[in-house]
Amino acid sequence: MSHSKTKIWIHAVFSTKNRQPLIQKTVRDFLYRHIRQELTDADCIVDSINGIEDHVHILFLLQPQLAVSDVMKQIKGSSSHHINGLDIIPDKFAWQTGYGAFSVSESQVERVRQYIASQEHHHQKMTFAEEYQRFMKQYGLLNSGDDGFQNR
Repeated sequence: MSHSKTKIWIHAVFSTKNRQPLIQKTVRDFLYRHIRQELTDADCIVDSINGIEDHVHILFLLQPQLAVSDVMKQIKGSSSHHINGLDIIPDKFAWQTGYGAFSVSESQVERVRQYIASQEHHHQKMTFAEEYQRFMKQYGLLNSGDDGFQNR
């Protein structure tokens, strides 16, 4: 094959430190814009970003030469630094250690896109901890007695 073709959809999920409600509506635009720019600078195509006060979901296309861990380290580190530099919240902004990153098949992209768009409605029925635990079970990453947040 003379040319390689890839399409690697990633659904990333990560929380504020101790799941504190730091991502108020006044912060979201600044935060999402910064994350989008960081991913764009890494040549990743961002489809969706949304969340609520204590966590963020991102759907993006990962470039094959990049490691998910490097991309996540960059966007989490730079975004917390950016928000703290703006001095727009009274507390120090920080992310929880770790993240969830899940591959998404092309046939499921629209479903994930809609799921991300409906975060406020979705979380009227389910906490982030419950949501994250469900992802861990769905992807076979939850061990007996594990809540999905251990060893992070």
